[in-house]
Formats: sequence, C-alpha cells, structure tokens
Amino acid sequence: MVDDNLENRRYNVRQYGAKGDGVTKDTEAIQQTIDICHRNGGGTVLLTGGTFLSGGLYLKSNVILEVDVSAVLKASGEISDYGEDTHHNRYRNEEALDRCFLFAEDAENTGIRGDGKIDGSAEAFPNEGSIYRPMLLRFLRCRHIVLENIRLHNAAAWTTAFLDSEGIRIQGVDIQNRQKYNGDGLDFDGCSHVFVSDCRILGTDDNLCLQSSSKAYPVEDIHIVNCAFTSLCAGIRIGLKSIGSISNVVVSNCTFHNVWREGVKIECTEGGNISDIVIRGLVMKNVSRPVWILLNNRFETEDYGSSIELQEMPSIGTMRNILLSDVVITDEEEMKNTHYRFQNDIMGSPRFGGMRIDAQEQHPIENLMLKNIFYTAIGGVKSSEIPGEYPEVLDRLEKPEGISSENYYPDWSRAVFLDCRNVRNLVAEDLVFHKVYPDERDDFIIEKCAVMKQEIYLGIVGK
Repeated sequence: MVDDNLENRRYNVRQYGAKGDGVTKDTEAIQQTIDICHRNGGGTVLLTGGTFLSGGLYLKSNVILEVDVSAVLKASGEISDYGEDTHHNRYRNEEALDRCFLFAEDAENTGIRGDGKIDGSAEAFPNEGSIYRPMLLRFLRCRHIVLENIRLHNAAAWTTAFLDSEGIRIQGVDIQNRQKYNGDGLDFDGCSHVFVSDCRILGTDDNLCLQSSSKAYPVEDIHIVNCAFTSLCAGIRIGLKSIGSISNVVVSNCTFHNVWREGVKIECTEGGNISDIVIRGLVMKNVSRPVWILLNNRFETEDYGSSIELQEMPSIGTMRNILLSDVVITDEEEMKNTHYRFQNDIMGSPRFGGMRIDAQEQHPIENLMLKNIFYTAIGGVKSSEIPGEYPEVLDRLEKPEGISSENYYPDWSRAVFLDCRNVRNLVAEDLVFHKVYPDERDDFIIEKCAVMKQEIYLGIVGK
C-alpha cells in the first residue's frame, strides 16, 4: 500500500504562493507544489489554515495531498476551470459529468488524507440544462491509493470514480452529497484489492457501487466493513455495468438508514458474471427495498444506464454463489408518507417495498442462500392498490418488443416481504417476517425455484 515515509517530506502550499483566502484562485500554486513534490521524489502536500479555492488539479505518483482540519479545499464554480483531459464518465449519455476536480492517471502511491474538507461547490452547478458538472475525484489506472479521514462534501456530480485501479484503501471518510442528481459516493469500476472501512456516506444516488466496464479489468477482492449508508437511490450497488466479472466481495457490519430505493442491489445486466458474494451483519431502517437481485440483459442507446463500452445487446450473463445473512430490517411509520427522492426518477419511485430476487426463466440465478433475516414491514397495502400481472424478466435478444422499464424496475411488489423467482439451489433459512398492519398481498412468493431448504416464520400482525 501507500508508503508511510511520504509523511516525512512535507510541502506547504503557502510557500509556493497559495493565499487560502477563499477568494483568490490558488490552482496554480497548489499544482506547482504537487509538481515540485513529485519531482523531488514525493512527499506530502499540505493545506492548512484557510479556504483554498481552486480549479482542476492533477495528483501525481508518490504525492499525498493532506487537507488539515483547519483547511477547506473548495472547487471553483466555473466549469472553464476544469480540464478536458480527465478521462470521461463511462455511462452512455452522461458526457456532462466527464470533467473532474482532482484527477490522477497511471499514478502510484497517491491519495488524500487529513481531517479537513474538500467542497465541490455543488451550489454553483444547476441540476438541469447543458452546463457540465465536474465530479470531485477520479483515479484512472492507479495503484496504491489512500483516502483517509477526509470529508468530501457537496460534489457537483459523483463524489469519486476509481477506474481500472488496484490496491485501494479508504478509511474514515465522510461523504455528504445531497444537493445534486448523480450524487454517488464511492464508485469502483474495474478495480481490485479494495478495502473500505468506517465510512459514512449520504447521497442522492448510489452510496457505493462496484461496476465492470471491461473484461480486461475484473472486479475482485473487495472488502466493505463498518460503514453507514443513507441514499435517495441504493446503499450498495453491485453491477448494472457488468460487461466483465465481479467476484470475491465481502460486505459486513454496515447500517442503512433512510434509503429510498434499495439497500443492497445486485444486477448483472450486460453479459458478465457476478459470483462469490458474502453480505452479512446488516441493520436496515426505513429502506424501501432492502434487497434487490436481478439477472437480465439490457442495452440502451438513447436512455441512461448502459455502458458506453457496450456496442450491442449482450446475452444474459451469470450470477451465482451469493450469501446474505444476519440482517435486521425495520420499517417505521414514516415510510408510508415520506419520500426521499427528486421528481421524475429514471428508475421509478417505490410505492411499496419488499425484497425482490428475479431472473429470466432459462437463465436462473444459481446457489443463493438467505439466512437469519428478521424483517418488520409496515404493510397496509389494499388489493385495490395492486396493479395487474407482475412483469416477467425477458431475454431481450429473443423478445425485444416485450421490454419496458417495468421489466427492470417495477415500482410495486407483489409480496410484502420476499418475491423470489427463477433461482436454482435456493436456501431460505430462519427468515422471520412481521408486519405492523394487515396487507392483502402475499407475505412471500417463491416461484420457479429449485428449493434446497425453506424455513420461513410469520409473526403476529400488529405493533
């Protein structure tokens, strides 16, 4: 990982002309300090005692940026202050997010430390219109990266994007990204050997995302532990972008509070492979859809969501060997009336929740275990509120005409607690379900599954 000896060689940006008055643009002085530190063999670039306004900055090998607790590194509110040489956003039709504030490419032993704050000036960039919005951090093909104890607030778009990188350690980071659309927290695409611990993430989009845009960079050896998630979208998302493989992932001892869509969302949609996932020791409170696992295929040319690297409709990939255990889920009364969302959500706003696990019938999910889950749901849904037939997952290569957004993200659930369909080798052991109010939906549905073990207990209705 990052060389601790870099701490011993320190360069204060004020020595190279930075003002830190919150008005003067200190871009040139900060970049000069980074470059000198890099040329001299590396060390720590220090910001202390002030607000340092800056345009786009480029991190280098063997350079750690330290933002002291007394300092704020504040992003410029003018898009012209950000270069066009910072790679791009890898989602189709999201070119407006191509630029970024802090960028590193092909660097080693780099990152950011300190108890200070990096402020993305989100208020300067509108949600709508053609104006570009910079991401806060982007690392491309880097090795040995550290983010430690830093506060990453008010990003104008995603907070971070780690691309095709390895050896990443993130600890004690506080992310607050609540003002703009696309407010992702930690996004890893094509990364391996990743360790995330003791982080608090609040955002308008996925808090933490594992993605695969290429078969050349498998996502593997991922550890996420002791983190807290609050989101208008998903807490943890594995997939969607899934051209290559995502495997050997462990998520443990995390809390989810006020997550409007999904707590844990696993989607293999672009022909790749997702396997060997262990998720355990979670506490969820007010999470609309605690678990969402979907195996299908999709390719959108004019809409959002598909990888720009995907050129044609993929075949359906594979998803296997997933363990979800030791989870406590509690819905409170406020879930019936509170809406943690913007208007016009692309993926729909859940009208009522439940866990969904689904696949195309000829391409089932394989080897799934749900164990030791205690789920208290509000319930209270009337039959008159339930739409007609629940959509099936279709193979778009065979039936492209039968596909709509409902096949991906129906905004309703036909079961109060669990709807599980098309799984080969399913274990549902020691699941305890309790609802506060009577509900006219089925409590759970297990359909077209090869069930190895089923132990589900229903509690007495009431508070």
